[in-house]
Amino acid sequence: MNNPFIKVLSNPSFAFLLLSEFFSQISVNLLSFSLLLVVFSVANSNTAVSGVALSFMLPSLFFGVLAGVLVDRWNKKTVLFTSNLARAVLAFFLVFAYHSLIPVYIISFLSFTATQFFIPAETPMIPLLVPKKLLFSANALFSVIMFGSILIAYAVSGPLILLVGKTNLFVILTIFFILAAIFAFLIRAKDRDKTIAQAQSLGLFRDAQNAFTLIAKTKKIYKALFLLTFLQTLILMIAVIGPGYARDILHIKVEEFSILFVIPAVLGMATGAILIGNFLHTRPKSIITKIGLIIMGITFILFPYGSKVSSREFIHTLNTYLPQTFEVNIIHIMVVLAYVLGFSFALVFVPSNTIIQEETTDEFRGKVYGALSTLAGAASIIPVLAVGTLSDIFGVAKVLTGIGIIVLVIAFARLVGE
Repeated sequence: MNNPFIKVLSNPSFAFLLLSEFFSQISVNLLSFSLLLVVFSVANSNTAVSGVALSFMLPSLFFGVLAGVLVDRWNKKTVLFTSNLARAVLAFFLVFAYHSLIPVYIISFLSFTATQFFIPAETPMIPLLVPKKLLFSANALFSVIMFGSILIAYAVSGPLILLVGKTNLFVILTIFFILAAIFAFLIRAKDRDKTIAQAQSLGLFRDAQNAFTLIAKTKKIYKALFLLTFLQTLILMIAVIGPGYARDILHIKVEEFSILFVIPAVLGMATGAILIGNFLHTRPKSIITKIGLIIMGITFILFPYGSKVSSREFIHTLNTYLPQTFEVNIIHIMVVLAYVLGFSFALVFVPSNTIIQEETTDEFRGKVYGALSTLAGAASIIPVLAVGTLSDIFGVAKVLTGIGIIVLVIAFARLVGE
């Protein structure tokens, strides 16, 4: 019982939160991946797919901050229950509407608008369920569930459509969202901070202004927000240049890249989260994030050069002693690097979330995560658009190297600035 993971999991309400998060994350990621595939099959157009992608991103720009302000005025458990139930209803509508683009765009936009209210309620629930000394381990477990559900959703989205068909897929998503709502309903949280009443007496604009003032004045919070925004932007950039990396450097099918890259990356994230939660929960969070950034930057720089490593004489010598099935090649090197990249992401993600939860009260926590959603949506637009163009002009290898250098510069700036 001295293990921090066991202590956290012995709390039934936190276990219910994990189960709600698991079904919710699987559902929302399955929904996003499947809608991209469904729209492409219906319209046979990349432009039409871009429309779906916009329906994912625009709600965070329009409603991220507002949702955070409102969630801090409401009961977060109720928000989790209601947002999951709303998405269940919308997923059920897709059973009848996925054949037409306009209804799909509208339902997708509404679903991801509901998600904007879910985001500032899910992670801020953790400090209401576990003591401060266990926040690091709780966030690590929460990250394992989140990363694992993303992995499952990403891996099975295509095969599931082929296996059960589009109609049944949306029925399954409806059931999963309902399960997420049920587990959210079972959560029993401690009484909310008394300062909530003070926040409710303020106007929405003044309430949001107070939150941004807190973020601007609290060094730990804005640094953690910057890192979380940066991570989300990096993930989107990887998604954009992934197909080009697969084709131009790995020389594999684009469809194979998602499995070969995402699975080891998510396993690396889970490994990092477990390591932090079990063994590093007493270490300084700033040191862990700096180590994560350095590993991340080096990994990005190494990604384009797997072919050069695999052509080295010592690799050829090693392969002579290995069965043909296990001979080391560029794919194996990429898989290892993806795992290391995922590991480094966890070293930044888990401490950053924990810092925000430790440095904010329940009065501000939802607003901070609402701001994160808006910042991530706004900050990612230009880099995501630019990275594709730069890859076409200069090549994927140089862009990956450039990203790695930027990450290392940020790591160096944090080392010098603290």
